[in-house]
Amino acid sequence: MKSRAIALALLAAAALPSFARAADAVPSPRIVVTGEGEAWAAPDSAMLTLSVLRQADTARAALDANTKAMAEVIAALKAEGIEAKDLQTSGFSISPRWVYPQNPDGSPKQEPPGIVGYDVVNGLTVRVRDLARLGSVLDKSVTLGVNQGGQITFINDDPSAFVTKARRNAMADALGRAKTLAEAAGVAVGRILEISEQNYSPRPMPMMEAKAMMADAGGAPVPVEAGENAYKVNVNVTFEIKQ
Repeated sequence: MKSRAIALALLAAAALPSFARAADAVPSPRIVVTGEGEAWAAPDSAMLTLSVLRQADTARAALDANTKAMAEVIAALKAEGIEAKDLQTSGFSISPRWVYPQNPDGSPKQEPPGIVGYDVVNGLTVRVRDLARLGSVLDKSVTLGVNQGGQITFINDDPSAFVTKARRNAMADALGRAKTLAEAAGVAVGRILEISEQNYSPRPMPMMEAKAMMADAGGAPVPVEAGENAYKVNVNVTFEIKQ
């Protein structure tokens, strides 16, 4: 009998950690909220994507024409005070232009397409650190050969302070939401169990078509308004509920 009692006691002791783990596995009551925060800042520079397209009967002729135009654009940008470190080739392509034979009624002929010429596109990403020169940069670029629109992104050289402010605003918003929900439910907000975040930087804006950017010789630079950048942060926060 004594040995049987000892065996039962050992089995009970071994089972206690399992019961404890099972109790810990039950999630405590909690509140999950999403807080939103923003911070606004005037941009201090801009990123441009400019492209030169040239067409010719041969790839060689199209490339030569494109090279000449892009060299003039780069020289003009440097004359506007753009440093070499702020100029980067962002894309280059040579593509044939195809023609598909058709019958007089417009239906396709059973013939292979033929090449009638070549397109050469050279893209350039430009960082303009002096926004007062942005309109002049656009105007001269188009005058000298840029004929495809790209994008303009107004940026801040160091946005960390604005993102930090947006984070603080988002966290304050999350705390406020959690307290409101807890009060409405007749409970209290406990400790924070988990935090995650997503932040959003300013988006590029489509640039106007080249023909719309062109100005008469001696005319005013292209009007450009930088506005303000919005830095947005969302935080997902899980709070324990105190009852």
